[in-house]
Amino acid sequence: MTPSCNPLRALVLACLAALCATAAQADIFVSSEKDNAIQQLDGEGKFIRSIPVCKRPRHMEWAARGQRIMVACGDSDQIGVVDIKAGTLIDSVPTGESPEIFALSPDGKTAYVSVEDASELAAYDLVSKKPLFAVKTGAEPEGVLATADGKYVYVTSEVANAVYGIDVAKRKAIGQVKTGMRPRRFAISPDMGELWVSNELGSSISILEVPAMKLKETLKLQVPGMRATDITPVGLIMSPDGKTAWVALGRANHVAEIDVQTRKVRGLALVGKRAWGLSLSADGSRLYVANGLSDDMTIIDTANRKPLRTVPVGREPHSILSN
Repeated sequence: MTPSCNPLRALVLACLAALCATAAQADIFVSSEKDNAIQQLDGEGKFIRSIPVCKRPRHMEWAARGQRIMVACGDSDQIGVVDIKAGTLIDSVPTGESPEIFALSPDGKTAYVSVEDASELAAYDLVSKKPLFAVKTGAEPEGVLATADGKYVYVTSEVANAVYGIDVAKRKAIGQVKTGMRPRRFAISPDMGELWVSNELGSSISILEVPAMKLKETLKLQVPGMRATDITPVGLIMSPDGKTAWVALGRANHVAEIDVQTRKVRGLALVGKRAWGLSLSADGSRLYVANGLSDDMTIIDTANRKPLRTVPVGREPHSILSN
């Protein structure tokens, strides 16, 4: 039998080809605030379609095991529900005024929403569409993260420069921690013991010990040749293995790759204007970056931080999901 006819070799080559094609086969969904739509692209950035949704779509989360997308619509005061197969908005859940960021409970039955005008974190039952409870926070709450065990929810306050921890069972705050100026988004370690917070006006990352609610460390972010005031981190995501954190540096037009264990920046990738939302492909080989002021998305090869291409994704892209 010749090597080319070896069934085992053929099977191995087929499996490798399938692994290499993972990123290309995935679909990417980008919320476009000024188009009132979610743009759908393939993993290499080829446009597929535009899905009309509610007004000013922002943050998105997967629902129904990846069959639906839930999207916060700031000017509709609701969370919209999108059926991916049909490509249409099929339902909505009323919220407080101008929702931006939310998180879903592990069972998908509850949405935790930061309500800026009310300075609170509000919980909504997604079946009855009724409010469950609300917990007061500092002014202008934004970032929200629910732990995978369903026990805690964390929310940032941009004005108080703090993170609030909320015990879901007790429906009350368990403490707060001061961060850098204007904390925005979260990433959490796989063991749920370390919470990373991006500080937009502090040019830094606060690392918190949770659920103890203690500040462990502050990482200052730098870009050669740029002033600290131009480094405005917002988007933040951690690899599934917890070894790498990626931070979108806002007006600095770069993304930073950080070694979680050493707390050192491995390097920077140049992207579009005002790098904002981030998403990783399922295999971790691609990082997708929403550039809010250049109306596009940059695709980065995570193996070498090389930008592969930048593609248009509508006006004011906010968040990205990758399946």
